[in-house]
Amino acid sequence: MDLTVLWFWIVAFMFVGYFVLDGFDFGIGMSLPFLGRDETDRRVLINTIGPVWDLNETWVIVAGASLFAAFPEWYATLFSGFYLALLLILLALIARGVSFEYRHQRPESRWKKWFDGMIVVGSAVPALLWGVAFANIVQGVPLDADHNYTGTLFDLLNPYALLGGVTTLLLFFTHGVVFASLKTEGDLRERARRLATRSGIITIVVAASFLLWTGLAFGTLWFWILAAVAAVALIGGWIANLRGAEGIAFTLLAVTVAAAVFALFAALFPDVMPASNDPANSLTIENASSTTYTLTVMSWVALFCLPLVLLYQGWTYWVFRKRVSRASIEAAAH
Repeated sequence: MDLTVLWFWIVAFMFVGYFVLDGFDFGIGMSLPFLGRDETDRRVLINTIGPVWDLNETWVIVAGASLFAAFPEWYATLFSGFYLALLLILLALIARGVSFEYRHQRPESRWKKWFDGMIVVGSAVPALLWGVAFANIVQGVPLDADHNYTGTLFDLLNPYALLGGVTTLLLFFTHGVVFASLKTEGDLRERARRLATRSGIITIVVAASFLLWTGLAFGTLWFWILAAVAAVALIGGWIANLRGAEGIAFTLLAVTVAAAVFALFAALFPDVMPASNDPANSLTIENASSTTYTLTVMSWVALFCLPLVLLYQGWTYWVFRKRVSRASIEAAAH
């Protein structure tokens, strides 16, 4: 396989890992106003992702580093053209991370409420804007002959991109609520399952609209195959949640996110940043990639390091696999 093609799909895999893992983290954060009836509920929800949220977030760093090293032209165009949207994502992630660490530092309810609000906003903003960004990448943006973005932030907020953003927001929310039902007990578990059932119906409708629009406008054979996998997995996850099979529901929603992201990359390939104004200005895997030597060295590094990362992440989830209960939170408070 050509190294540029290989690294296109490695970058896709990195973003899949990020959206699958940090996606349900975003969902947990967004669920606080809906599931957190009191301080104990909110602590239970936050503790479900407490041991893993920062590890999940490192996937975006690895994805960005891989993009920079393998496709520097793509990286430069993306981060210069989308800098304001990406800055908002970065600030939201910082606010969310700080809130996880600081909300328990003082006992006042006003203090906790402030940081809980930052967790909600810091989860919702990236969940929305990542979808907006990737929808714009697939759709194409205006580029000049030097591959510089010539539009504005408001050009990125077009109907197709906003639908993509709402799709990722709802998908991450539902995935997170299903994770809450998988990791909690008692009344909170049941309320999470019921909320996932309601949000899942809306998610199915919105996601189907976005995938259909993408397929009709930019679809390839592989896009339609992967989109079909995502659709079947999403409906299957909703049915599994309805029946109380949280583990199956969570797994199928992870498959949904993975298949949907791979489908977007399949619709994009072999471009990496299409030019909507003039196809001659588009960035492709060929004119955006690093040298063959660089990609070869990166391939050997990835071959050695990636399995270790996956093993460590799997081990972490195995260690913290037990459910979080209100009793454990209340006992720790005394």
